[in-house]
Amino acid sequence: MKAVVCKEFGPPENLVVEDVDAPIAGPGEVLIDIKAAPITFPDTLIIENRYQFKAAPPFIPGNEVAGVVSAVGEGVTDFAVGDDVLGGSSVGGFAEQVAVPASRLRALPEGLGYAEATGFGYAHGTGYYGLVHRGNLQPGETLLVLGAAGSVGLAAIELGKVLGARVIAAASSDEKLALCTKIGADETINYTTEDLKVRAKELTEGKGVNVVYDAVGGDKAEAALRALAWRGRFLVIGFTAGIPRIPLNLALLKGCDILGVFWGAAQGKEPELFHEGARKIDQLAAEGKLNPHVTRRYALDEVSQALRDMIDRKIIGKVVVEP
Repeated sequence: MKAVVCKEFGPPENLVVEDVDAPIAGPGEVLIDIKAAPITFPDTLIIENRYQFKAAPPFIPGNEVAGVVSAVGEGVTDFAVGDDVLGGSSVGGFAEQVAVPASRLRALPEGLGYAEATGFGYAHGTGYYGLVHRGNLQPGETLLVLGAAGSVGLAAIELGKVLGARVIAAASSDEKLALCTKIGADETINYTTEDLKVRAKELTEGKGVNVVYDAVGGDKAEAALRALAWRGRFLVIGFTAGIPRIPLNLALLKGCDILGVFWGAAQGKEPELFHEGARKIDQLAAEGKLNPHVTRRYALDEVSQALRDMIDRKIIGKVVVEP
């Protein structure tokens, strides 16, 4: 089968596309014909050995996949050949096939296509776990989303509206913010041309925002923290702009909480919450309340360019690989 292979750690340009042996479904595993896999920021870190999950070269990058079951291994009873499924692990997705433990799969959410479904748990699962279980976002509160035009940010906008919040989307260009408005953001901030803290305070009549959803980090994190209201909640999602250093006196002055949101770790440490979140976002998708927006589709031969575009922040919305 054809696959994207990381033979040594380094930039996306080091990846190669070649024919490799097709995987076989072992005991407890399911073989999937891959229809779509998301391009995510962690993929850019894994290939450079800068992520908390470590893979040993040579390996096939790519995480969650959506596709069709083509074979099942010994002991598998929950899935059958021909089933539409969603799931995977931290590697193996940028290929034509992958073998995945049945325990890491679920049926394709009702109402979603392959491209829309893949990465759904990564973006919307993180959003639900973060906004509901960590941030305790309430109806009528104001949510500020940083990096709002990426797949994770757009998911937070959708979920914020479902939860009854007023959503302020912050991103680096008017083009990106136009998409955020289309998805449902009530207000926008271009943090390339506007002062993030000042504008957020203006939009809340000086009160500040109740919850910050920060998938960016870097120098935007402190500005967003300063825009929090009294007893606000700052959700740490990711660091596409680098890991910030936060003056902790701000937490004291605002009486606020700084909360880490690690959806992947929750699967092992808080399985009840993890599965409740997965069921909830599936239900919301089936009801038409969540609609992942795919903006571009890449072929396997274009994965290196897709990851480069992600690193260079040229990606708008959700993008996928379709083998």
